[in-house]
Amino acid sequence: MTTELTAPHPAAPAVAGHRWRWIALAVILTAEVMDLLDVLVTNLAGPAIRADLGGSPSVIQWIGAGYTLAMAVGLVTGGRLGDLYGRRRMFLVGVLGFTAASAACALAGSPGTLIAARVAQGLLGALLLPQGLGLIKEMFPPEQLAAAFGAFGPVMGISAVGGPILAGWLVDADLAGTGWRAIFLINVPLGLLAALGAARFLPASRPGHATRLDLPGVALLSAAVFLLVHPLVQGRELGWPRWSFAMLAGAVVVLAVFARYEQRRQRAGRDPLVVPALFRRRAFTGGLVAGLAFFTALAGFSLVFSLYLQLGLGWSPLRAGLAGVPQALGMVAAFVLAGAGLAQRLGRRLIHLGLGVVLAGVAGMLLTLTLAGADVTPWRMTPALLAVGFGMGLVMAPFFDIVLSGVEEAETGSASGTLTAVQQLGGALGVALLGTVFFDGLTDSVSHAVRVTLLAELGLLLVTVAGAFLLPRRAREGAGGGH
Repeated sequence: MTTELTAPHPAAPAVAGHRWRWIALAVILTAEVMDLLDVLVTNLAGPAIRADLGGSPSVIQWIGAGYTLAMAVGLVTGGRLGDLYGRRRMFLVGVLGFTAASAACALAGSPGTLIAARVAQGLLGALLLPQGLGLIKEMFPPEQLAAAFGAFGPVMGISAVGGPILAGWLVDADLAGTGWRAIFLINVPLGLLAALGAARFLPASRPGHATRLDLPGVALLSAAVFLLVHPLVQGRELGWPRWSFAMLAGAVVVLAVFARYEQRRQRAGRDPLVVPALFRRRAFTGGLVAGLAFFTALAGFSLVFSLYLQLGLGWSPLRAGLAGVPQALGMVAAFVLAGAGLAQRLGRRLIHLGLGVVLAGVAGMLLTLTLAGADVTPWRMTPALLAVGFGMGLVMAPFFDIVLSGVEEAETGSASGTLTAVQQLGGALGVALLGTVFFDGLTDSVSHAVRVTLLAELGLLLVTVAGAFLLPRRAREGAGGGH
């Protein structure tokens, strides 16, 4: 799931807009829904997938982490490909490829095949999703841009609430014997519909001036991320062999090489993947630390909560999906409240307020599960889940705009791409790190595993609180909201 980071600041004069712009917006939103569903549903369906295909518990982690890792390293390049070759063309390639990869996921006969298909989904999603922002800027006149971007909130909110329920029902219903495979098959008609709509209604934008692709930078960053995540997922199962620590150390070395390469590339007059000057800005660096910790906590909570309900309490996927509705509703309510002016009035204070609510919700969940044990019910968990979701929504609503207020206008594009990638990387690390903590705790008991994981969750949130103090007090006047 990606969050669009910057609302447009059109420099061109007001224009009438693309004739089919509202239908085209629906096409773009369909692609966004496909991405969001593919993040949400695999956490819920993970136990059923592993029961069918076999493999170790790490299979559940790789199904989620493979997708978000590929998305993280591909997003900036995906946006530049649209600038080079045309956004409609890249949108079509992305949506058709994503649809084909979804079909490959549904047909997978082994864990390795499924994980490879998930990586392909992530890469093609990274090509598909950035085109939507640019196309909306092209299609809508300035006075309608706010309404166009405002459509993302309700659609994403409905998807966040309904997606897990739909996934749980599909797995439980076992339609025509498809079981968990139906959660990927549903992307096929959606993707084909989006492709047809794109071919008919999206404007055929001409390639514009775009920066050259920094492919060596992408390769170095991909290697560093793999060296970081792979041992976190596999090390536990293999007893933390020496190579796992060597890979973690290697990740630091490769990141240092990446930083030096980016500096040399910029000095040579070529466009770097990430502008090195960004990391000399305290506000942006603090935002990266806070964002990485927060999105790691968010993704990890979602996975572990689903695993606990199904593996620990024996609930069905549908019941587990319904149990998570309060969290989704809380997040939607927070976005609505923040969008009504709260984010502008409170600025950074809203982030700290939201983090306080999330901390209270996680602590409440820890207390509820400790006291109730195996007798826990959805109703007992509802207050804590509402608090977690509401607090997370309060944090996310102003976060991106406030972080971007700490950089120069000319650096906003690179900073936005970096933040989007960090959001996806946080998702992968959450699955890897907190999933590993949970599975390691299973050697004692499920209740012990979930308690230890929630304590780790609290630690990540405290890191977010500290990092948020480095952010600017409020977003720049006129800066767009995160969508």
